[in-house]
Amino acid sequence: MPQNLLDCDLEGLTAWFTELGEKPFRAKQVFHWMHQAGVADFAQMTDIAKSLREKLQLHAVVQAPAISYAHTSSDGTRKWLFDVGVANGIETVFIPEEDRGTLCVSSQVGCALECTFCSTGRQGFNRNLSVAEIIGQLWVANNSLRGEVNRTSGELAERPVTNVVMMGMGEPLANFENVVTA
Repeated sequence: MPQNLLDCDLEGLTAWFTELGEKPFRAKQVFHWMHQAGVADFAQMTDIAKSLREKLQLHAVVQAPAISYAHTSSDGTRKWLFDVGVANGIETVFIPEEDRGTLCVSSQVGCALECTFCSTGRQGFNRNLSVAEIIGQLWVANNSLRGEVNRTSGELAERPVTNVVMMGMGEPLANFENVVTA
């Protein structure tokens, strides 16, 4: 099964490239393509040797959760529902403001804490999200929003997400290791 590179932080990606028999600096190149340029297709990573791109096609993927629903409100707030497996969905919300863009990210499918004020807690707990499922929410949001016009300033947004908060579905401290890696 191919390695989902969104499951790796830079240190993990470097270790994976070394195990693959490649030079560690290749991890930085691919990391840049994935997270700064938003590229998932290895063929588009043009500063990487063609032979390595072909090798990556065989051993790796860059796969974020699939969007099952997206909605944009009149104030520019965006909501995505992601499919993360059999009958499992998570929610991510982008809140644009004049001087920043905040992304509210989920860390679990459901929540075991059952807080009375929270609708997620009433749904029950299913599972923790993987690193790829957590960082994939940011990856999709950045790719969806990149190049759009900021509603307040009228300027193109190069990096519309400036803040990430772990205030979506789930209790982030109950999935601490994956949240920190993401």
